[in-house]
Amino acid sequence: DGTRGAHVNISGISGVATKTSYAMFLLYSLFHSQVLGKEGHNARAVIFNVKGEDLMFADKPNAGLTPEHEEKYTKLGLPHTPFQDVGLWSPASKNSSFEIVHSLGSRQDGVSAYCWSLREFCQNRMLRFLFAEADSESSQLSYAVSIVERYLHQETLGQPKDRTWVEIDGGRITSFEGLVEHIGDQRETVFSRGNLATGTQDAFLRRLAASVDTVGHLIRKLDAKEDEERHRIEWAASQLNVIDIHGLHDRAKRFVVGVVLKQLLEEKDEHGTRDPLVFVVLDELNKYAPRDGWSPIKEVVLDIAERGRSLGVILIGAQQTASEVERRVVANASYRIAGRLDAAEAERSEYGFLTQAARARASLLKPGSMFMHQPEIPVPLLMQFPFPAWATRPDEVAEPTTVPDGFKS
Repeated sequence: DGTRGAHVNISGISGVATKTSYAMFLLYSLFHSQVLGKEGHNARAVIFNVKGEDLMFADKPNAGLTPEHEEKYTKLGLPHTPFQDVGLWSPASKNSSFEIVHSLGSRQDGVSAYCWSLREFCQNRMLRFLFAEADSESSQLSYAVSIVERYLHQETLGQPKDRTWVEIDGGRITSFEGLVEHIGDQRETVFSRGNLATGTQDAFLRRLAASVDTVGHLIRKLDAKEDEERHRIEWAASQLNVIDIHGLHDRAKRFVVGVVLKQLLEEKDEHGTRDPLVFVVLDELNKYAPRDGWSPIKEVVLDIAERGRSLGVILIGAQQTASEVERRVVANASYRIAGRLDAAEAERSEYGFLTQAARARASLLKPGSMFMHQPEIPVPLLMQFPFPAWATRPDEVAEPTTVPDGFKS
């Protein structure tokens, strides 16, 4: 719960180390036991679904669960049921120009579409997350982003919150494409607030224009403030919140992750209390907080790693190779988990918590087995976690049992 150390870091080979499966089991055990005490009832989790649609069935029972699997849950003092309080979020479909619908293909029920209004984009300074690839902190492009972001913020400041479109220079803008065109047409006015070379301006505008096709469907004019609220990701509304980003372009993935984490931190800062605890599960951590370079997302992730414990935000990060992740993010994790590792990777200094024997054994671990190092015990422990009680793909969903009419009492 963060009182005696916080944050979890999970490493291992993709598809073999079962990193996401362990992260889900960790959340399940926290939510279905008494280890969090009084804070457990209000605790929340945000997890990004980055591969396939694996996590979009967490509220459905797993047809592959056997009595032997159920017995393991019983020994742990846990129920063998799926997650009960789940919010599922999928990006708005590119093809939904009128009614906004989600883009999830294998499931229609219980899924909400997410997107942001043009007003939110401008007033809440979201532009930076369209340029979220790791780069040099002194980059002129980063300076261009800050100039345009400030311009959009100042031009829309004070505009009514029940208006989901924006008015800039006396003109109404109702689409992200229109906003991009306006910035290009008014480049002299926009960039007049900074001494930027023409080449830098051109580079910025090219990359901004490229984001229309990849991110434009996530930033749009909504019909009313009610639509804005309905399509806003509300992490506090459900205990487990699964945000699907697997089908998005890399630029759109970074945008969603950056905006969601920034808004979560701002809300926690505003409330000023640790309650409710929020667990953030982020796979592919090397993409969002790489060792080299700087990016807006890396700044947010680092903020969570260094300051999140005091705000009640616990990061459960996962990656194939911890050696490629920002050192301060890994170093601030009190709980280190390693699934199956590449033999060369296991020798890196990031795995200093493993003994030499454990490093050798880590290259042979089977799915469901992990080494764990935590502050209370000075040596790593080999552990196993049970088969998921929740479905992890469409064909695992257990069909509800029906009783023929003639046998009903």
